[in-house]
Amino acid sequence: MLKRPLTKPTKLILLGFLDIRMDLPWENKQYFLNLKKGYEGEVLFNSLTEKLSCECYILNGLRFEFNNTTFQIDSMIAVQQTLYMNEVKNFVGDYYYKDGRFYSMNGDERKDPLVQMERSSSQLRQLLRSLGFTIKVEPYVVHVNPEFTLYQAPLGTPIIFPTQVHRYINNLNMITSKLNRNHEKLADKLISLHVEEDPYAKLPPYTYKGLKKGTTCAVCDSFAISVHGKHCVCGDCGHVESVESAVLRSVWELKMLFPNLKITTNIVYDWCRIVDNRKRISRILGKHFKIVGERRWIYYE
Repeated sequence: MLKRPLTKPTKLILLGFLDIRMDLPWENKQYFLNLKKGYEGEVLFNSLTEKLSCECYILNGLRFEFNNTTFQIDSMIAVQQTLYMNEVKNFVGDYYYKDGRFYSMNGDERKDPLVQMERSSSQLRQLLRSLGFTIKVEPYVVHVNPEFTLYQAPLGTPIIFPTQVHRYINNLNMITSKLNRNHEKLADKLISLHVEEDPYAKLPPYTYKGLKKGTTCAVCDSFAISVHGKHCVCGDCGHVESVESAVLRSVWELKMLFPNLKITTNIVYDWCRIVDNRKRISRILGKHFKIVGERRWIYYE
């Protein structure tokens, strides 16, 4: 049973918006690409775990604060006697271990996923003990990308290679498991302890004036959008969307990027740039949002 579904991190959504509308500084661009690739790996792994037919609880993307330490766990699968903890990696390319350290093939030392897994699993065990749960924690680093190769991996380490992922899932499915009320309490407690990360931390500075305006395609992010009657058509990929849907997406994007901004007809008109009639935008906003104020001081929430 999927107890906590995988959701796209808000920070990743925000960086995606900014990447389309401004030139991200190099550091932020790399951070965005790493977050995106990591999330794509989690989506791939989740597509497999959500098909598990054994009696289990699946919890995705939980972040905890314990003993003055913050740690995040990509995926947990609770069966009768064991809590499988999965550190999901979507690395591409060739890597190797040497003298207990983890390197890319060009010789650059990288953060060791095994060290990260050990720290997280240790914190998780301590957290569970503090809560009075005695379930066994079995951690793994799961590499999901078929273009990943690891040389000189230490024998006996809890690594699941891309060629082993389906076997790992099949083995979980073969576990005889019977969950009870205590397992449900454990899952619910862990979910309740989840701490959201501040999505606006580590974002590059940006202003409304400094961002590119225009409605983007919901599929390919292109600005090549034109209005034909009640629909928007992308000139690059051909995707068709109703004008109403496109305007509502733009409002959501505005509120995400500028949470303190008052949504007005003029702001949305300026942001969208494709609807040439302010009254049309007013009708859409009035249909879906609460009208606050009167006359020229009207805004929507």
